[in-house]
Parts: sequence; structure tokens; C-alpha cells
Amino acid sequence: MEALELTMAGPRYPEIRVTTESPNPLALVAAVRHALRQARVERSEIHRFSSEALSSKDPVETQQVCSGWVRVRTHRS
Repeated sequence: MEALELTMAGPRYPEIRVTTESPNPLALVAAVRHALRQARVERSEIHRFSSEALSSKDPVETQQVCSGWVRVRTHRS
């Protein structure tokens, strides 16, 4: 439920943008983790994101969690 609340209010880190071409939710989680590290977000926050994103087995929910943390754009060729 917290992920939905974050998504409605906008991402936690709106200045961080992630674009992915893969439909794989794990690839999206990896891209968000990488972007958070590049932005020098604290490890504890990255761990919190990872735990939240990987706790779901539903790809749509995983995408919602990612969108609650950063701006996500899925670009499919």
C-alpha cells in the first residue's frame, strides 16, 4: 500500500530518471538500484528500496514500487 501512496504523490527521488527497454521487472529494479547508487543515495535507503521492490511477485506492483522511488520510463523498441 505504501508504494501506491508514494506513486500518487510522485517519486521519492524525482530528480533521478531511469529508462529501460526490458520488460523484465528485475532489470528495472537493477536499473533503479544503479541510478540510486550513482546519485549517492544512502545504502540504507537503497536496501529499503530493494526489499520493497523484490517483495512482490507481481510485475505491475514491482513497477509501481520503482515509480514510487524514481521517475521511470519504459521504452520498448
